[in-house]
Amino acid sequence: MSKPHNQEKVDVVIVGSGAAGSLMAAKLAEAGKKVVILEAGPERKLTDLVSSGLNARRLKWAGSPVEQSGSHTVGNGFNSGFGTGGAALHHYAVWPRFHAEDFDMQSRYGKGLDWPVSYDELRPWYDRIQTEVGISGDAEQEVWRPAGDPYPMGPVPTFGQGEVIARGFDKLGRKTAPLPLAINTENYHGREACIWDGWCDAGCPIRALANPQTVYLPRAFAKGAEIRHRATVFHIDTDTKGGKATGVSYYDEQGQENFQPAELVVLAAFAVQTPRLMLMSTSDKHPHGIANKNDMVGRYLMSHAAGLVFGLFDEETQCYLGATGGQLVNQDNYDHKDKRGQGFGSYQWMIAQATKPNDLLGYGGSNPALFGNKLTDFMKKATRGFATMTACVEDLPVAENRVTLSSSKDGHGLPRAHAHHDMHPDSIALWKDSQVDGTRVFEAAGAGEIWTNNPPGAMHIMGGTIMGEDSATSVTNSFGQTHEVPNLVIAGPGLFPTSGGVNPTFTVHAVTLRSADHIIRNWSSLT
Repeated sequence: MSKPHNQEKVDVVIVGSGAAGSLMAAKLAEAGKKVVILEAGPERKLTDLVSSGLNARRLKWAGSPVEQSGSHTVGNGFNSGFGTGGAALHHYAVWPRFHAEDFDMQSRYGKGLDWPVSYDELRPWYDRIQTEVGISGDAEQEVWRPAGDPYPMGPVPTFGQGEVIARGFDKLGRKTAPLPLAINTENYHGREACIWDGWCDAGCPIRALANPQTVYLPRAFAKGAEIRHRATVFHIDTDTKGGKATGVSYYDEQGQENFQPAELVVLAAFAVQTPRLMLMSTSDKHPHGIANKNDMVGRYLMSHAAGLVFGLFDEETQCYLGATGGQLVNQDNYDHKDKRGQGFGSYQWMIAQATKPNDLLGYGGSNPALFGNKLTDFMKKATRGFATMTACVEDLPVAENRVTLSSSKDGHGLPRAHAHHDMHPDSIALWKDSQVDGTRVFEAAGAGEIWTNNPPGAMHIMGGTIMGEDSATSVTNSFGQTHEVPNLVIAGPGLFPTSGGVNPTFTVHAVTLRSADHIIRNWSSLT
């Protein structure tokens, strides 16, 4: 192969253009730093997005294949992204906050791990992001919501599906509230309001849904940041002492090896590919991978278990309307992780998710009794009276759930990632509890037929490069700086020591904004 091509040195090189990478790029570029983003996937534009099930699959089932093992595989293909915007391009924009109890589980309950930052410490960044991005909701109706500023936009409308499921909660004496969504219910910061056609997972071409292409990448580019697509990073380079990152090596679209020097390296390649890259980055100073002297890189991989409940109603539910993430939320007993019917942890209900024909076929397939004429009859009924809700079930951290390097190679001859994940017994029991709870709600709502998913689905990959105060048991500090190489910063859900029982993207943004502020304030000492 020809000699590596040395690129012009920049202040910051960021690996990955998703939620964390785009936010970091915008903030550092706006602070006057020269920023280059390296994205392994193809260029995607809003004009490429088509509201169809096929297009939604193209956004999800792509990228570097990942070997998976364990009783509850993390679903990397579905949950990660590939191309401009990463997984956030097809995310459902469900943006609740983590609760105080999510940050100190070990101290409070003797289970899980503690974060090196509390909810109260992180709250200012939640509030700032909420205003910058725009979230719709009703903070007063969310009686379980942690303290924070009111939402800047009013809530998502409730359509027929939400109304029939809410009836079940009401009859059981339980509350629902509008689901907090990073989706515009009105024109906000120059972006249009949602039309509630239910195609969020195929990407949002009208910019109503907040994703990297609609919020932070334009801001980064406006300040001179550059993005290079089809750039496969394979090594993080350091100085001769191994204590300072000097840049990254990558293959471009033509297969040419390049070296991008930088004062600061940010890894935002998601919870599986970031540890893979770190493990591949061996040297005489880092024989087991960069910043991995303690063998913590790749450990504590987590993935929420999805507990789905389905029902058929005699009345029209308009199941195709709304947002893919849902219309309503319930977080009863979220703050009492040790007082569940069974298991330990928290979960929230995302209620009345917009459903399309391909979705109905999949949901029907989860009922083994449906095939042939029965499946045809089901589809006829479901298009009129189908309803569903999903429990986002907490996954407790387990050190043996981890990312390692596979013996199989990709097209560049690089080892693929191997992701192993088993559910903790408490998490299995908690998922079962959600199935019982959801069935009870649908019975109260008057569903004629009810069924649930089995085995549990997987959503939201977290962990693998966890933050912590103790350098012996974590990979980074609370700002994402690796303990061994301080100018190597990790951003994204890989930092999470625990998963909570809610969607992670709001917290990803809050943690990343806090990290960006820290980098800007301490630039001279970091680089």
